[in-house]
Amino acid sequence: MTAARAARAAPRAPAVLPSAPRARWILEPEEGGLRADVALAARAGIPRTQARRWIDEGRVSLNAEPCRAAQRVRPGDVLEAAPPPLAPASAAPEAIPLALLYEDADLLVLDKPAGLVVHPAPGHAGGTLVNALLHHCRDLAGVGGVERPGIVHRLDRGTSGVLVVAKNDAAHAGLAAQFAEHSIERVYLAFVRGVPQAESGAMDRPIGRHRTDRKRMSVRTARGRAARTRWRVLERYAASGCALLEVRPETGRTHQIRVHLAASGLPILGDPSYGGARAGERGLARPALHAARLGFTHPRSGQRLRFEAPLPPDLEALRQALRRAERA
Repeated sequence: MTAARAARAAPRAPAVLPSAPRARWILEPEEGGLRADVALAARAGIPRTQARRWIDEGRVSLNAEPCRAAQRVRPGDVLEAAPPPLAPASAAPEAIPLALLYEDADLLVLDKPAGLVVHPAPGHAGGTLVNALLHHCRDLAGVGGVERPGIVHRLDRGTSGVLVVAKNDAAHAGLAAQFAEHSIERVYLAFVRGVPQAESGAMDRPIGRHRTDRKRMSVRTARGRAARTRWRVLERYAASGCALLEVRPETGRTHQIRVHLAASGLPILGDPSYGGARAGERGLARPALHAARLGFTHPRSGQRLRFEAPLPPDLEALRQALRRAERA
């Protein structure tokens, strides 16, 4: 076989397509050894299937060279991605009210109520935040990916509070990079079972899939990802055996706060998955967790922004009931 024929027959890596805006990340030590698609999914804030699709389409480079989905990355590697053009959204717009805290041409910030699912999934084809966003923002379809248009991060269905949404790909890439770099300020309020003696504490244990229940996460896992959560006591309710904590996750693992607090012996009230709570514990229909503050740098202007959402009525009622019991 001639050299020319051999060159034609050899498999060729896909060329990196010219698409803008590009996102660029320098991988951290904890990411060493990950597959390229896994690292990209975490950094870009997109599902792994979507990350793999971007790689297969030649939209991703590793150290300025086309990469493969299964390729292992190393600390210090430079990962770059050019998101695809907008695609029609599969979810249907629905006129669901949104509690907006801020909105401009690039992003919006809202106070998500407990019970609202962020994006469509099996069992929740409609009535989600994505359906509401597609109605509110007519040109949102496909931003950040057709499956979860505009979604940069998510809150669990039962968690209320501040959430930011990107309205274009540039904003999506800029915000996703900040979440990946852990430069986002995130402050939660959590009512927990237990009264800590210390004023503050931290949990620094990797989180991965539970060994037997794949819907849950756990610190007892063979292949967990680094996770760190700090907390401090705001109020103690010794008479009720409870406390109110301010919680700051320094990483963004699935169910991180719920898993770490439960592993610390301070499970969140009303959490059946990690707190052993029974239905209706203290009148709660969901875990007593609220995203109270979110701070980030605007991806276009560079201005530092901070947004806060007060406790919703159910958690404010819980706080007042615990205070009354303490006074009594």
